[in-house]
This record gives sequence, C-alpha cells and structure tokens, in this order.
Amino acid sequence: MKTIEIDDELYQYIAGQTQKIGESASEILRRLLLGDDTKPALATPEETVSTPATPISSSIFDLINKQDLPAESSVVGRFLFILSALARAHKKQFTKVLEIKGRNRLYFGRSAEELSEAGSSTNPKQIPNTEFWVITNSNTTRKKMMLTETAIKLGYSEQDAERIRDLL
Repeated sequence: MKTIEIDDELYQYIAGQTQKIGESASEILRRLLLGDDTKPALATPEETVSTPATPISSSIFDLINKQDLPAESSVVGRFLFILSALARAHKKQFTKVLEIKGRNRLYFGRSAEELSEAGSSTNPKQIPNTEFWVITNSNTTRKKMMLTETAIKLGYSEQDAERIRDLL
C-alpha cells in the first residue's frame, strides 16, 4: 500500500463520496475512477426482481467514517467535514441551518459575502459539496453548539445531537 498526499478540498470531496460505514479512501476512489462496485458479475433473476433498491441514507452515522475524522488535523476541518455529512444525509432539510443565528451574527449563509456583512472577522468557509457557508472563527465550544443545533433542526434526538457534537 502506498501513501499519497492530497489537499484538503480533494480529501473533503473523496470523503463526501462515502456510501457505507467503514469504506476506505481506496474503495471510494476505486469505485469512482474504475467503476468497481465489487458487485457479483451476474445476478439471478430472483435477486434482480426481489431485491429492493437501497434507500439513500438519512443519518449522519451511516455516512461518517470515524477513521476519517482524525485525518482532519484541525477543528475547522472536522467541523466542515461533519456539516458536509449532515448536508448529504439531509439534502432537502439542510436549509434549516439558515435559521441558526447568534444574538448579533449569522452562523450560516448562502455566500461568504452574506456572512461577512453580518459580522466582523467571520472567516466564512463553504461547507464542502454544498451551496452553504458557515462562519469558522468561533471557538470550539461555539462550533459544538452550532453542530448540536444543526442536528436538532434536522430531527435528531438530543442524545444523537450530543453524539454528533462529540465527533468534533
């Protein structure tokens, strides 16, 4: 096995293509680049007819590979990675994050300009693979609170929201 270095944006993209728990970067790249889904070559007619299509995941816990989190060396990197996974799991509902605000500032927006206009030193970053932006200059405690509120808005229980927060 060889080791390669890739930039953070490319890593976020690869991680965003995860389809099952524990899927390695090699498996993801093999699937994306070579079209190798490791499916059996031939399916019997019964399998073809009776096997329902796998639904798209609706839980972040099905998307996040816990082995990938330590690879994100910064809190901001992990924060963006978790938000990206939440956005993938809840594409239609993710606009609810726009309702999450502080007393005097926006936390989420649809552009860097929108967040910059709403406060000073916001350091907005785009949530990978989405049209949404988030402020990143807040402390880790505030980022954890933002993750918790995001999870609650997306319908997670308090307990699961805490599990998501603790991924940071």
